[in-house]
Amino acid sequence: MNIRNVAIIAHVDHGKTTLVDALLRQSKTKLDKDLQDVSCIMDSNELERERGITIFSKNAAVEWNGTKINIIDTPGHADFGGEVERVLSMADGCLLLVDAKEGPMPQTRFVLKQALSSKLKVIVVINKIDKADARPSIVLDKIFDLFIELGADDQALDFPVVYASSKLGKAGLTPELDQMKDISSIFDTIFQHVAAPTGDITKPLQMRVAMISANNFKGRIAMGRIYQGTLKTGQNVMHISRSGAQKPYRLTSIMAYQGLESVEVQEALAGDIVAISGIPDITIGETVSDVNYPVALPVLGIEQPTLRMTFRVNSSPFAGKEGEFKTSRQIRDRLYKELEKDVALRVEDAPDGSWIVSGRGELHLAIFIERMRREGYEFEVSQPEVITKNVEGVRYAPFEKVFIEVPEDYTGTIMQKMGMRHAEMMNMQSENGIYTFEFIVSTRELFGFRGEFLTDTKGLGLINTLFHDYQPDSAFIRERDRGSLVAHEDGVTNLYGLLNAQERGKLFIGPGIPVYKGQIVGQNSRGSDMRVNVCKEKHLSNMRSKGDGVSEHFEPPKQMDLEDCLEYIDGTELVEVTPKTVRMRKKSFI
Repeated sequence: MNIRNVAIIAHVDHGKTTLVDALLRQSKTKLDKDLQDVSCIMDSNELERERGITIFSKNAAVEWNGTKINIIDTPGHADFGGEVERVLSMADGCLLLVDAKEGPMPQTRFVLKQALSSKLKVIVVINKIDKADARPSIVLDKIFDLFIELGADDQALDFPVVYASSKLGKAGLTPELDQMKDISSIFDTIFQHVAAPTGDITKPLQMRVAMISANNFKGRIAMGRIYQGTLKTGQNVMHISRSGAQKPYRLTSIMAYQGLESVEVQEALAGDIVAISGIPDITIGETVSDVNYPVALPVLGIEQPTLRMTFRVNSSPFAGKEGEFKTSRQIRDRLYKELEKDVALRVEDAPDGSWIVSGRGELHLAIFIERMRREGYEFEVSQPEVITKNVEGVRYAPFEKVFIEVPEDYTGTIMQKMGMRHAEMMNMQSENGIYTFEFIVSTRELFGFRGEFLTDTKGLGLINTLFHDYQPDSAFIRERDRGSLVAHEDGVTNLYGLLNAQERGKLFIGPGIPVYKGQIVGQNSRGSDMRVNVCKEKHLSNMRSKGDGVSEHFEPPKQMDLEDCLEYIDGTELVEVTPKTVRMRKKSFI
């Protein structure tokens, strides 16, 4: 069959989405007018464009010399492991994209490990060779070492290598940029090394669902790969659920990918990736099979969550003022609706009317909260906490593998801070004044470290984390070493009150901001919480002294985004999330 199914693996900012753009444009794929001048076509989500990362896997299809290539853009962060596992189940090969200067990074390791365990053919693409400090030969050695470290067999170690500059739209089999003309070397290597799908179109139908979306007219749309047989519009099929229950349905439409769009087709054959509608209760990982010979494919196994948070209806004094959706029913419906698309998420109803939401990591949950906020939801969330397991009477907790890269001047600080968190150092290397550390540390003790790390390294350090394993719980619970500055009364912040409060610690808000009693407005320089009156006004008098107020200086407040707030709060505090504002407050303040 003239089809190739290829996934793309890369660390954040290694040029994965830019490469997909080059493949789409040079294959003369027809694009919508509003996408002609967009630099990163595949990053269609607003959050993805802001952060420069891929969060949701997407599909595209290009045609090159009569062969259709289904391209699947994969998330690069370990917190989106549920997405990655589903995506790789549809592919026959993958492009491993690596920066020609930085080399393989931690998140590359996570997805590559999944690809090797799935026995996919890996094509290595060393990207950004147009950089002045590119070092493709050294990076290639590091990639080979990574393959060995991940237990690759001899066949996987014999990987083809393509050198590229996705920004310039060029690729070649040698790292000489001046000898490259276009991106065709990548297409040629895919045809040479990635096998065509092996499905038999004469056998009974089998298709496994990998993604779910919704349409106002067609209802629930299930996207996945046809492993054998054929699909036709109006065909009767059998839906086999995760529990094994079977129910017949009639397909109302079949959509295949052309470029970035899904277009309706009358028929699809084994090996292709399609989207179908007509099965209202289908979910991810389930099978669509022949109605007369219903045989289920193996259900996709998804890694279990490691963190949980409590979501509640907003109960602050400002509740209901900024959100469009703020009732218990609206929030609950939205939480459970997400389960249809995100198999790595868990939602439970708590006895007190709140909801316990579990996910793969801080970023996984933070992205979900941010999406809800932008959709108009108003609610409050608690401090993230780890999910422990009991194995034969021993409590196990999640541990992270932490990769840190810092200039030499900050190595002492890093060793000290990680030592305070009872981290175990697994490796340390230095190259050109840059030190690379690898630690294993309890997920619980890592809470709040990212912001502290950026401050300690003055923004020059790089930190990446990867879920390592469940180990016996260390039982160490890190207490925050500084308390909070808490608003003393309701009102609007005043510069005079803020000038007095900034002597007590670091402020999070500036003047002219409405606050309420119990709201956290800053971090105390000492270990306990402190009430401050940030709304205090200066009493006027008819006396004035020369130079009055000249020496007063207001320090710019620290801007706290959602992730900063989730890292900052402790067990006595909550984050209030609305479409307009993210605030922190005490659970109870008298």
